Amino acid sequence: MDTLIAIKNDKILSIIDKRTSLHDAFKCVDDILRQGIQGISSIITEHGIINVDFADVRAIMANAGTAMMGIGYGSNETRAIDAARAATTSPLLDVDIHGAKGLLFTITGGNDLSMSEVEEAGRIITEACDKDCNIIFGVITDENYVGEVKITVVATGFDDSKKAPEPVMGRMQQVGSFLPPNNTTNKIPDSFTSKDEYDIPAFMRNKINK
Repeated sequence: MDTLIAIKNDKILSIIDKRTSLHDAFKCVDDILRQGIQGISSIITEHGIINVDFADVRAIMANAGTAMMGIGYGSNETRAIDAARAATTSPLLDVDIHGAKGLLFTITGGNDLSMSEVEEAGRIITEACDKDCNIIFGVITDENYVGEVKITVVATGFDDSKKAPEPVMGRMQQVGSFLPPNNTTNKIPDSFTSKDEYDIPAFMRNKINK
């Protein structure tokens, strides 16, 4: 078995109303799992300004231990920030993005998605992970997301002895923890020449230089 998605029953209780029927509770879990499958497949199949493909997914998930995945949305003036924060926290998991050693995320928006929004979202997502984290990211433009931002995050390489803090409330769609397949490669080298640095987004240069 390459991947296992696990959502604990007691975690489900934290996101549903106490009067929710058993049938509807399980439907909620099924929908969360659906979102996870669609999230992974969209990372691989959707093409954008900065593409992410199956090799990138494998590089982050291969032989990396426990992983988490989140999908966040934002639709107001702080849409990129809201989506980034929602995608990196989950009431369903025992882990969050803090301390991750492998990180893959995609930012999806309409033609109105600005460079500053990409920068803001990237900074929020990357500042919580390990200082030596292997980071891969993509940017997708989709006319269906004009006025809205969607961010999908996959993070791996956690210290399983650490538990996640209480998540912030937000408009989230999350997926449980799972175990990835084998073999990994570094997308980002340990050091860069001065010429290479101009091709690296500021939020990633800042992470590397810390």
